[in-house]
Amino acid sequence: MGMPSPLPVRDGVGATRLHVPMTGAWPTIAAYMIERFFHLDPERLLTRFDRGEIVARDGSALSRDTPLGAEEFVWYYREPPAEKAIPFEVEVLHQDRDLVVVDKPHFLPTTPGGKFVQNSALVRLRNLLGIPELTPIHRLDRATAGLLMFSTRPQTRGAYQLLFENRQVRKVYEAVSARPAHWDASAFPLVYRNHIVKNRGEVCVQVDADREPNSETLIEVLSADDRTVHTLLRPHSGKMHQLRVHLAALGLGILNDGFYPVLLPEAPDDFDRPLQLLARELRFVDPLSDQERVFTTRRRLALAPPAP
Repeated sequence: MGMPSPLPVRDGVGATRLHVPMTGAWPTIAAYMIERFFHLDPERLLTRFDRGEIVARDGSALSRDTPLGAEEFVWYYREPPAEKAIPFEVEVLHQDRDLVVVDKPHFLPTTPGGKFVQNSALVRLRNLLGIPELTPIHRLDRATAGLLMFSTRPQTRGAYQLLFENRQVRKVYEAVSARPAHWDASAFPLVYRNHIVKNRGEVCVQVDADREPNSETLIEVLSADDRTVHTLLRPHSGKMHQLRVHLAALGLGILNDGFYPVLLPEAPDDFDRPLQLLARELRFVDPLSDQERVFTTRRRLALAPPAP
């Protein structure tokens, strides 16, 4: 159980907790925070203390003169960034006492981070549904669309999280790739495996050919034409960017992927060119009812070739 916040969720966003050293060269907590957040205007930070916006574990406001060592943790709301709106909506497919299942659009992150706070699936849903305890049970990349599942209650959240940790959720994805020059449809279905490594500070994962595989995907072909290939993907593991890496390794890099097989320079979102990757299906035995549950996306990949 995490340390409860003394501040409520506000506008769909929880307060941030900061660990403060109990001893050190700083005379006050404010002095430590000024050095810790050196990129911020010091006077603006002190003004937040004066307004009572930085609080202790019991919710009491700290002052700019509160000495270092008075509190080990403080809470505050991050000042929201100026956000570019993402003009696509989250669609709620299912809601009950314990679960919310949605169709996430391309470009929308699962959780707040960086330059996206209000423009995240979690914050939008907390505001839409009025459930401040809403928490994602798993995540999708910002570029990926499709099924995303949230817990509504802390009391049952762990049971659903264990399903994903123990690989008891069968996940199915779809992707559309450019057709390689030498395309051999007879090679599919196939199981692809490799060892994926995520290095700190790098946006792309790396493949270590000398180590035992830690990722596995069953890949089937749904349809193909003279330009594109539409695949069905059943990951057995859940490594970061796994499906994008596996298809790229087979010469089937996903259309509009700026990461694989080649990392392209960062550019503004082009809403007319979404990554052609979709979380299509979630299937599992509910840990509370012991009944099988199946959820299917209503979204489609725009560039998929017609089925045969």
